[in-house]
Amino acid sequence: MTEQKQEKTIYTITTAMGKTFNLVLAGRNRWAMEQLMKAGTHGCTPINNPAPRWSAYAFNLREFGVPIETVTERHAGPYPGHHARYVLQAQVQRGDGGAT
Repeated sequence: MTEQKQEKTIYTITTAMGKTFNLVLAGRNRWAMEQLMKAGTHGCTPINNPAPRWSAYAFNLREFGVPIETVTERHAGPYPGHHARYVLQAQVQRGDGGAT
């Protein structure tokens, strides 16, 4: 089996308290950060941004120091219940200059 090389991206995170730090992400954590950046203040849900382990990606990013709010929302339909909406609570800039 051939090992795939995952593209890594550097992000500069600035929290609401003004703390700034750099973070290098790859794989699903990188994907989740990109989704959160695109979603802006609206945030991401597993319903609108399908992925197998959103809660794990949010957990990992929080462990790295990225502030992410979890909002619990109800949903109707044939399988009513609730889901999480993950909202990035920091300014994030990609190493290539892309920003939120």
